[in-house]
Amino acid sequence: MTHLPPHLRYLRLQPAPGSTGTDAASEAAIRKAVVELAAKLRETAVERDRAGGHAAAERELIRSSGLLRLSVPIRFGGIGASWRLVLEAVRELAKVDSALAHIFGFHHLQLAGVQLYGNDEQQAALLTDTVRRDLFWGNALNPLDKRVIATDTPNGFRLDGIKSFASGSVGSDVLTISAWHEATQTALIAALPTNRAGIEVQAGWDAFGQRQTDSGNVRFDGVELLHAEVLQPPGIAPTPQATLRSQVAQLIMANLYLGIGLGAFEEASRYTREQARPWFASGQTSAEDDPFIQHRYGNLWLLLRPAIALADQAGAALERLLHKGNAVTAQDRGELAVTVAEAKCLAHHAGIETSTQIFDVTGARATSERYGFDRFWRNVRVHTLHDPIDYKLRDIGRYVLSGKLPEPTAYS
Repeated sequence: MTHLPPHLRYLRLQPAPGSTGTDAASEAAIRKAVVELAAKLRETAVERDRAGGHAAAERELIRSSGLLRLSVPIRFGGIGASWRLVLEAVRELAKVDSALAHIFGFHHLQLAGVQLYGNDEQQAALLTDTVRRDLFWGNALNPLDKRVIATDTPNGFRLDGIKSFASGSVGSDVLTISAWHEATQTALIAALPTNRAGIEVQAGWDAFGQRQTDSGNVRFDGVELLHAEVLQPPGIAPTPQATLRSQVAQLIMANLYLGIGLGAFEEASRYTREQARPWFASGQTSAEDDPFIQHRYGNLWLLLRPAIALADQAGAALERLLHKGNAVTAQDRGELAVTVAEAKCLAHHAGIETSTQIFDVTGARATSERYGFDRFWRNVRVHTLHDPIDYKLRDIGRYVLSGKLPEPTAYS
């Protein structure tokens, strides 16, 4: 078992009496830990992006940072950070390594799912164990893939089939899974150890971006699932509060895209200041004084700045609803879905456009493999295909025209 570093340890061991969240000093310590982790990941990010595969050592850096406990409430031994801080951490890590930021963000998505779907006993058991054992959670809850079948047994269910796009499954300790229940024609959601007999994690991810997200397949062969491990039983409609999980997921993605865009912007601007040469016709002695390069950077910043504002606004809206608990209404949830869709669409555009246009301001030499600047575009291009942006734009357009709120799905 690993331990929190000194500057974070008091967050776990000595919370303020009656505290339910972090104070200003704690938030400063969290941000410091995130910046330090990002700096370590940046050292090998280009090389690892090129190699792909499983980043075992870097995942252990995340584990040893103590940040796996970030979203776990203090009452279960966690840090109890707000989702505003969790999303900020995802964004900061995505600036340097969006694949591991993805794994980090999806770890916390699974913990959010436990809190939104699980009963009091399940939350206490799973979240306390996560802190005590420094568990890393993975995802096998692809809702569109219904190939994993849950068959009723006296003690629960038997799971058989395969689940694709299982982000963070390789090297995980616990999986959140979904399985199709034929008898009710609905899905169940559960949490179970990755090393449960009959589970095989297959590292087959071969996309041209997000190469180290461990997003292969998980095969289930006669896996025993106990009733106590089921967070959302089949045949029971989720509450408006439970459907907030998809909004957590969408905001994690929005901050991933935004972080990639900001990372591309920062790397490009550093290159422009330190290495780029001015075009001969500019009449300038440095590239950063070239008025056309300044013009381009101004346009890029105007893509990123409003995306930051909307992402932060959506994060605050999510936080408010999570605090409402069971009092969340369908109207609340629908309005949040619109706000999150706005943030995600803007982050989508900002990430793709910034990562594409940086070459217009850095020039031909910046395409050298040693810089790895192409990784920003490859990563954001792959991840923004998670669900079609056109349906988000439709949801927004339909809302502004008719006031109709998005229907709750795993993507909206």
